[in-house]
Amino acid sequence: MARKYNWKTGCDVEATLSVIGGRWKPVLLCHLLAGRKRFGELRRLTSNATERMITLQLRELEADGVVSRHVYAEVPPRVEYQLTEFGRSLKAILVLMQEWGSGFKARRLAEEAELEPSAKSG
Repeated sequence: MARKYNWKTGCDVEATLSVIGGRWKPVLLCHLLAGRKRFGELRRLTSNATERMITLQLRELEADGVVSRHVYAEVPPRVEYQLTEFGRSLKAILVLMQEWGSGFKARRLAEEAELEPSAKSG
């Protein structure tokens, strides 16, 4: 089922964020960069997200053609997700987001470490 979009600003960044925006979509996509993952693996890798949220985010990514879903006729059912060719085109963006996030975390931790000694002495 195709999703409906309401791009209010006309900015292309808004279009990108409509697909990969949110808290869990980029995280799920980063995990899928490494290859095909079972639903249970994705759930364990994103343990702070609810199962329902992971399911909803994966469905939206599937509807946008970024992720493909493979269901195997087994008992219990096995479902795997992987990036489509279109989804793999997000790799450069996701890698840059990872690098920026790593630098940001290091910066914040350094700032907190600088503040910590003065908080203890005060």
